[in-house]
Amino acid sequence: MITREEALALLKEHIKSDAMIKHSLASEAIMRAAAKELGEEEEKWGIAGLLHDIDVELTGGDHMRHAFESRPILQGKVDDDVIDAIEMHNAEVKNLTREKKLDIALTACETISGFITAIALIYPDKKVASVKVKSITKRMKENRFAAGVSREKILECEKIGIPFERFAEMSLKAMQDAAPSLGL
Repeated sequence: MITREEALALLKEHIKSDAMIKHSLASEAIMRAAAKELGEEEEKWGIAGLLHDIDVELTGGDHMRHAFESRPILQGKVDDDVIDAIEMHNAEVKNLTREKKLDIALTACETISGFITAIALIYPDKKVASVKVKSITKRMKENRFAAGVSREKILECEKIGIPFERFAEMSLKAMQDAAPSLGL
C-alpha cells in the first residue's frame, strides 16, 4: 500500500479543485478517527478517505460513473478492499448494498465531512472551531439545510457501532484538529 505522502501526491495529480482536495483531507481525518474508534487500521482507513473522490474530475462529476473509474488509477497502489470501499461510497447507482465495515465507514465519514463544512460556512468566522455537536444534531433534522447531503448515509455510522451523537462528536473533533489544512 502506498504511503500517505504518495496518496496525497496521487490525489493532487488527479484532482485540481482546491475544494475537492480539502474535502478529501477532511474525509481522511474523519476516517482516521473512525478507525481509531473501532480498532481498525488508521493508515488504511485514512488513505481510503483521502482517495475516495480521486476520479471525480475524470468522470466530470457523472454520478453514474463516479467512484467506479477509480479502480484503474488505484489498482496495485492500494489494497483491493480500499478500492472496493471507494466504489461502494456510490453503491446506490448500481443498486449495491454496503455491508463491510470499511465501506460503511467511508460513506458515513465522507458525507458528514461535507455536512460539517456546510455548518461551519454559515458562521460569521467560517471556522469549524465555532461548530458545536449540538449544531450538527440540530441541522440533521432540518432537511432544507444542506439538502443535498444524505442524512441516511451519515446515519450508517450506527451500522458499524458508532451512535450518531458520538459519530458527530468524533467527526467534528477530527475536522477541528485538521482545520489548518482544510482552510476552516
